Amino acid sequence: MEPTAAAPARPGRTRVWRWLLPAVVVIVWLGIGGAGGPLIGALAGVQTNDQASFLPASAESTQVAELQRRAADAEQVPAIVIATRGGDEVTEADLDLLSDLADWAQREDVAAPGPPPAPAPDGAAGQLVLPVDAADAKQAVRDLRAQIDRIAPAGLSMLVTGPAGQAADLSAAFAGIDGLLLLVAGGVVAVILVVVYRSPLLPLAVLISAVLALVLAGAAVYGLASAGALTLDGQSQGILFILVFGAATDYALLLVARYREELAAGDGVVAPMRRAWRAVIEPIAASAGTVIVAVLCLLLSDLNSNRSLGPVAAIGIAAALLASITFLPAVLVLLGRVAFWPARPAAVRAAADRPAARRGAWWKVADVVVRRHTAVWTVTAAVLVIAAAFAPQLDADGVPRSDFFLTEVDSARGQEALSAHFPAGAGAPVVIFADRAAGAQVRAAVDGTDGVEPGSTRIVTTGPPGADPQTVDGRVQIQATVTDAPDSDAAEDTVRRLRTAVDEVPDARALVGGTTALQLDTQDTAARDRAVIVPVVLAVVFVLLALLMRALVAPLLLLGSVVLSYGAALGVSALVFTHVFGFPGADPTVPLFSFVFLVALGVDYNIFLMTRVREEARHHGTREGVRRGLAVTGGVITSAGLVLAATFGALAVLPLLFLAQIAFIVSFGVLVDTFLVRSLLVPAATVGLGRAVWWPSRLARGPQSAAPAGRD
Repeated sequence: MEPTAAAPARPGRTRVWRWLLPAVVVIVWLGIGGAGGPLIGALAGVQTNDQASFLPASAESTQVAELQRRAADAEQVPAIVIATRGGDEVTEADLDLLSDLADWAQREDVAAPGPPPAPAPDGAAGQLVLPVDAADAKQAVRDLRAQIDRIAPAGLSMLVTGPAGQAADLSAAFAGIDGLLLLVAGGVVAVILVVVYRSPLLPLAVLISAVLALVLAGAAVYGLASAGALTLDGQSQGILFILVFGAATDYALLLVARYREELAAGDGVVAPMRRAWRAVIEPIAASAGTVIVAVLCLLLSDLNSNRSLGPVAAIGIAAALLASITFLPAVLVLLGRVAFWPARPAAVRAAADRPAARRGAWWKVADVVVRRHTAVWTVTAAVLVIAAAFAPQLDADGVPRSDFFLTEVDSARGQEALSAHFPAGAGAPVVIFADRAAGAQVRAAVDGTDGVEPGSTRIVTTGPPGADPQTVDGRVQIQATVTDAPDSDAAEDTVRRLRTAVDEVPDARALVGGTTALQLDTQDTAARDRAVIVPVVLAVVFVLLALLMRALVAPLLLLGSVVLSYGAALGVSALVFTHVFGFPGADPTVPLFSFVFLVALGVDYNIFLMTRVREEARHHGTREGVRRGLAVTGGVITSAGLVLAATFGALAVLPLLFLAQIAFIVSFGVLVDTFLVRSLLVPAATVGLGRAVWWPSRLARGPQSAAPAGRD
């Protein structure tokens, strides 16, 4: 019997697919945008930027903060008002004004009763310490500053600093993060896309896709943060915005590039999109999966801020993936070839084997890389190794809280004035809780510790001096002033000595906390996190690459290249931070965040390249597969790298040292990975390894390329 020919597709069914299904997808996404859009602006309301909340409950300083909260029936932080007259002595009237401010704060329930105003030893400043509720510290500081503006006479400077003032300024720095970052990141991406596509419609479709992905991610994060399932802070929100925008645009670039290739077949718009979608879904999904798994490794962190960033970033990447493989294809199908107006998709695929098609810039780069592969990979690797040699110069032991900001803020100027006129640790005492029976011994041990201001150690009482000690859980509270600035390395050394001293008191059950101890515990926890998370990320990413590449050698090459790229970015950043920008150091979490993002995102581009190389190698051998894969993907991956570097660079518009350093390291690292690692090192090394790069897959046992031998 003759085989029955396949029935032709009915025009009606084609039209339904052509219009109805894509239209439904677009409508659903627009509904998500309309429902979730308002929640983006509400994210600031569920942020937690208190340093103590970032530490684990087991941290000594966290335990002290909890005991302080129980002692006061509320968690309090000091707001310190420092009054100066530009070097002249403050007057009795100035001190009376501070007393009036304290009375007003108590009447208006802005602050709890505190010690009376105190003149500085040099007479050139006055200090007022006001305990404020930690939960309402930002509003309390705003109220204090507004009242100061009303009552401060000409010639008298009154600045609010201390932990409460710093928290308020940090919150103000994150205010408007959604609008500012969206404006900067969206503007930069729009310019790059217009240059890449030379079309007004296509960039608009890509940007809308990225915005809808951000809305979906923001709504999910808002719901989880409102329910207490995760902790959101300002830095996590900023990174979420940048990550979603960058990832969604990168995935869109890959899809659109392959769609343009497939449109050259001339068979409408639906079939080319179906072929393009099938061709890119594996690398895009693998890329997104790699980033998601890598950032979820942050769940192993003991720092709550790190741990919460993991799911926040994972949600963002998942939303970017979903929008890129559903909304964007649907829009492109509905727009058809009009999306590329006024240009028309070049017949890239149909002309791929014609000599004329190999005259482009990336074909020339690919020819050089393949012919001179040994020289290319050795020189490139040497440059990266030299740059990475400077990585240990990055000082990531933390910076004073007054140096968190890149612009002048009241809390930083107030801290400078406080340190100039008062004992450096005034207003941010070290807090010790010890068993009541051992209280006197612990006080003596504290008072005799090097770095503690003589005579500053006292046992907190329930009333005036001489009253009964304040007791919580059988412990008394002891406070002392350190001689150095509370956020300095010297003050941290004092806290370490204090912990050793009080531990030597028998049966004291002593715990040392306070502002300096919080910073010290944060640094120690960050160091522990790096030691645990870095090897886990490397192992997980290697396994994912091995599954994707179906090989073991190629994943080792890709992983080694991105680690080298990370080291080079860190080394160059260390030099730039120290000798160009003059930064005082780096936050302890900067190296870890940079590592996770650069490894995950760097592997992304290698996945895009190597999946195409493997596809071409099946038909042409490894050598020619590298040539074709690099030539075809070079433009789109380079564009994606520029977009991602630009979006991460947008973080620098926020006046915070931590985010500026993350922005520079990741942006520079992405550019290194795009132009050196992915364009030169990896393809050249792949040619050098030959088919062994695919070992132990069947491709490693296939015939070598028939391409002519290179000069190497």
